[in-house]
Parts: sequence; structure tokens; C-alpha cells
Amino acid sequence: MIEFERTFLAKSIPPGMHGCISKEIIDVYVPASAEHPTLRIRKDGDRFEITKKEPVDGDASHQEEQTIRITESEFNELIKVGGKVVRKIRYYYGHGGRTAEIDIFQDGLKGLVLVDFEFRTKEEKDSFRMPDFCLADVTRETFVAGGMLCGKRYSDIEKPLRRFGYSRIP
Repeated sequence: MIEFERTFLAKSIPPGMHGCISKEIIDVYVPASAEHPTLRIRKDGDRFEITKKEPVDGDASHQEEQTIRITESEFNELIKVGGKVVRKIRYYYGHGGRTAEIDIFQDGLKGLVLVDFEFRTKEEKDSFRMPDFCLADVTRETFVAGGMLCGKRYSDIEKPLRRFGYSRIP
């Protein structure tokens, strides 16, 4: 499946977001030895899956994605392999007829908030205007890719965040 998406740094938490549907997501990226692992084992609320996600022609906004659903017991066994972990709370926020996936990172990445929008076509993606609660489009910035964030702390990404004028969101 081909996925079209854009990722933004949040400028602020949009009004009413905390009243939206949310869920905890735990991602374990393997192998732990890779700088940017592309294989992800995920707990997504009460759903479990393995996903391999790679950019098409080097474009992070256009990705080849393959996902397999697994059981909770399979998830618990697979994470024993070891990997780099990232945990976040994802809110589903309505904006302009679309759903923003707002990720509030936890643990060592507390203070980082990313906003994703998914699209059916490249044209929809390319014509989308950044919402006012967002600061900058970071779709093509590898330092905010899930496989790059896993196992990191906020201080590890603070320098590239400053390039965009990002301020930690409490």
C-alpha cells in the first residue's frame, strides 16, 4: 500500500484536543542496531501489528507500507527480540474536514508534539495548507521519523528542533 502523508511540528495544542478520542501507542523498532530501523512492532490501543515502511524514491511523504496484524501474545513474544522503543498518546482531531493525528510523546521525548495528516492522493497532499496550530512542515526531516526517534531523548533532537524555532510543549 502506498501512503501519502505530511508531518508538522506543533506550535500549540489545538483547542478541544484533549476531549478527542485518544489511545496509547507503543512502537518497538528493530533491529536495535540500525540507525533508522524500518521494521516496527506496534501496540495501537488494543490492536497489534508489524509494519515495514520505506520511502518511495527517497520521498518521506510517499511511503511503501506493508502491515500484518498480530495477536497480543505474538506482540509480547516479538518485543523480546529487543529494539528501540517510543511511546506516545495519539489524539484524533478534526480539522478542515480531515483528521489530524496528534502525537504527544512520552517518557524521554516529553515535550515533542507532532501532527500527521494522511491523504488519498499526491495532489491532495501537495495542495494541503498547514493548520495554524502547526509551526513547520517536517515531512522530509529524517530526525522526526519514528524509526529515528525511537530510543532517543528530547535533548538528542533539541538542536534540529531549534532550527524550526520549536519550543517544548508541556
